[in-house]
Amino acid sequence: MSSKLLASLISMALFLPLGAAQAAPPSSEAAAAARLVRAGETEGLTGQVVFQLLLGEVALQRGQLELALSAYRDLALRTRDAGVVRRAAELAGAAQQYGVALEMVRLWLELEPESQSARQMQAGLLVLAGRLDELDGPVAEMLAAEPDNLGTNFLSLNRLLARYPDKAAVQAFVERMASPYPKLPEARYALALAAAAAGQLERGRAEARQAQVLKPDWEAPVLLEAQLILREKGEPRIAEAAQLLNDYLKRQPDSTEVRLHLARVLIGAKDYHQAREQFDQLLRKDPDNPDVVYPVAMLALQEKDLETARTQFTRLLELPFPDRGAARYFLGQVEEAAGNKAAALAHYEQVPGGAQYLPARARAAQLLADQGQLDAGLLLLRQSNVRAPKEKVQLAQAEAQLLREAGRHQAAYGALSGALKAQPEQPDLLYDTALAAEKVGRTQEMETHLKKLIKLQPDNAHAYNALGYSLADRNLRLKEAHELIARAVSLAPADPFIMDSMGWVLYRQGKLAESLATLEKAYGIKADPEIAAHLGEVLWKLGRRDEARALWQKAVAAAPDNEALQATLKKFQP
Repeated sequence: MSSKLLASLISMALFLPLGAAQAAPPSSEAAAAARLVRAGETEGLTGQVVFQLLLGEVALQRGQLELALSAYRDLALRTRDAGVVRRAAELAGAAQQYGVALEMVRLWLELEPESQSARQMQAGLLVLAGRLDELDGPVAEMLAAEPDNLGTNFLSLNRLLARYPDKAAVQAFVERMASPYPKLPEARYALALAAAAAGQLERGRAEARQAQVLKPDWEAPVLLEAQLILREKGEPRIAEAAQLLNDYLKRQPDSTEVRLHLARVLIGAKDYHQAREQFDQLLRKDPDNPDVVYPVAMLALQEKDLETARTQFTRLLELPFPDRGAARYFLGQVEEAAGNKAAALAHYEQVPGGAQYLPARARAAQLLADQGQLDAGLLLLRQSNVRAPKEKVQLAQAEAQLLREAGRHQAAYGALSGALKAQPEQPDLLYDTALAAEKVGRTQEMETHLKKLIKLQPDNAHAYNALGYSLADRNLRLKEAHELIARAVSLAPADPFIMDSMGWVLYRQGKLAESLATLEKAYGIKADPEIAAHLGEVLWKLGRRDEARALWQKAVAAAPDNEALQATLKKFQP
């Protein structure tokens, strides 16, 4: 067989990614092969072989993967050329015909028994095919064949098996592979990862500790054990994890990764002072590392250290930090907190996209509305560049919020109902449109939306509560209202606003003692002005008017513009 012709036909396929080969126009390699055939350089090749070579190449160029695979598989069996066999295996894998791919790999290994590439492909295909029980031999041979790369290969084991669903089977497999290498730290670490993935947290910790004993300066098992400590028993064990990381830092004080992890653990414990000390050390060592600068800036903002936050977020804009939108958004937050509304608005308007784009647009619109430029704020929202359905929901909610705050309830209802027409089963829009409909007197529409939401989400406590409260507040169908709110209470028993609704329906039913106890409990959790209005009314009805007046006065001082509170005061203290 002419190796020249075979090489010309398969070299591009072997060294280019499969997707690129499929998408490309007819290659120069295929054209060269055609010229060779026309020139008569076909010594040792039958017409059928030449035809299949060209057929496979042209089919691949046209994206006809099945046809290309059929041609190459037949050609591989005819020629037993290792390059052709390898390409047939690759095409079969891409077509998810794993049985064919494994057949080709076995032939490849017959032709090139020492080929590590063939063994690696075989292992990957066995995983993809879900045939873990056949994996021991190929992987054990690969590990034994490269003693100088043993540690690196063990670190690859869990990546190889990451998508395999039976994590217990993966753990057992890694156990078998690691058993000949009890003193290899990477083998112990691979065992720790496999045990953790299988939910065996204590075993994972034990293996991670063993890896640390074998290789004391290695960061990875220390970080893994800290993560496993935080996962144990469903409760964070922050002090123990922090101590582990601190002990390592005493031995290896220059470990950036461990110190960064310790700082994050301390933030989780709300020990912001200690976390700040760790970040300050990191910043002194590596002032241009965005992974350090960003959490320092965020922590400073959390602690209301606005000057440090401003400095570090500004610094992020000078560094190769990928999320510039986040830096701009949080600079806006800093300037808002400092009272610099014009500067905050400028930052918000410069957020280019990403996760903070819509929050920034909403804050910018709110700032404009606060300055008496409601129409400008609404225009800014309406001109926002959003396409995803979820983003359109958030945009409609932001617009309705501005309109509600301005007392333009009809316009708020219009914004939400328009968005609901485009997404008629979107839960957040159903809920918000229902509340907006009630505000403009469309109570039947409100009920329709909430009942639809309950049908879509039978465990939505707020939907039951909103419908039940509306009925109770209008003093209608009180038995039904009580049942709806009771269902909400069963779903969210600690929610003070749902407790308030229960207290209110009990009041409407004339059960004053039960109502009082429920409302007092709700107000003890959340001193909300509407809860205060309801509690004061029950106290008034019970003849405890001085207590009611004192409660209302306190609530008015905290929320002088609350509509429900003002309505209650007007009713009882005109």
